[in-house]
Amino acid sequence: MALPSLDLDVLRTLVAAQRLGGFARAADFVGRSQSAVSLQIRRIEAQLGVPLFRKQGRGLVPTEAGEVLLAYGIRLLSLNEEAVAAVRGCALEGSVRFGLPGDFADGWLPWALGQFKRAHPGVRIEVAVDRNGRLLERLDEQAFDLVLALGAETRADARVLAQLQDVWIGASDGSCTWAEEEPVPLAVLEAPCMFRQSAIAALDRAGVRWRIAFVSPSLHGLWAAVEAGLGVTLRTAAGLPRGLGVLGVESGLPALPDAPRRLCLHDGGHPPAPAVARLAAIIAETVPQTLPRT
Repeated sequence: MALPSLDLDVLRTLVAAQRLGGFARAADFVGRSQSAVSLQIRRIEAQLGVPLFRKQGRGLVPTEAGEVLLAYGIRLLSLNEEAVAAVRGCALEGSVRFGLPGDFADGWLPWALGQFKRAHPGVRIEVAVDRNGRLLERLDEQAFDLVLALGAETRADARVLAQLQDVWIGASDGSCTWAEEEPVPLAVLEAPCMFRQSAIAALDRAGVRWRIAFVSPSLHGLWAAVEAGLGVTLRTAAGLPRGLGVLGVESGLPALPDAPRRLCLHDGGHPPAPAVARLAAIIAETVPQTLPRT
C-alpha cells in the first residue's frame, strides 16, 4: 500500500502553532479560521492513523508522534522554501551588509542566514552586531545595506516587523536578592543606552532606590552578570538566554509602562539591490515568528 503524501499547508499550520504558542495564533498567521485549522488536524491524524495532539488545560500539546511530525515538518518546509527560492533566484549575486543588535544574533540569525545562503550561494553576506544607535549611524554612513533595530520607528525608512514590551530580567534561580531597605542592584550597559535610561526612570517614578551594580560594554557581558546574580536589568524578552527569566510583581520591582518598542527593518532609504531585497523579505517573514508576544 502506498504511503500517504503529507500536505505542506497542513505542516505549515502545525509548525506555526508550535512557534507561535497556539492554534489560534497559527490560524491568524496562515490566514485560516480556527475551525479550518481543527479540520486540518483531524484530517492529518486520520491520514497517519495516530493522534498528534492531546488536550492539556485549555490547549493542545503534541503527542510523541506529533513531536516527530513537527521535527520532520520543519525540515520539509525549509527544503520547500529553499527549492522555490533557488529556482526563482538561482542567478542572484552580489553582497549584502547587514547589522543587528545582539538580542537577535544567537537564536534566529544562524537559521535565517543559513536558509538564505543555501538558496543563494553566489551572494556574499557580511554581518555585524552592535547597539541600535550605532547601527543606524553606520547605515546612514552607507556602511550597511540593511539594519534591524529597536526604537527608531519614526525614521522614514522604518518597516515595522514587531512590537516588544520592556520587562525586568533576573537570574532564574533567584540568586539576586536585596532587602527592602536596600537599593535595587542594576546591571546595565554602558551609556548611552535606552534600556538603562528606562530602568532608572521606572525606579525613580516609583520612588524606589537603586544603585548601578554592574556595567558592561556588551550584551553577552550583561547577560552573564545577571545570571550570576550581580543585579537585575531591563530589556525585552527577545533572545533571553537560559538561566535568565522575566521577573514578576512579586520581585518588588515597579510595573513598567505599556508602551512596546517597535522592531524595525531599515534600508537607509536607498533602492535595494535584488540580493538585499531578498534578504529583507526573509527577515520580515522569519523574525516575527521567533519573538515573544506582547
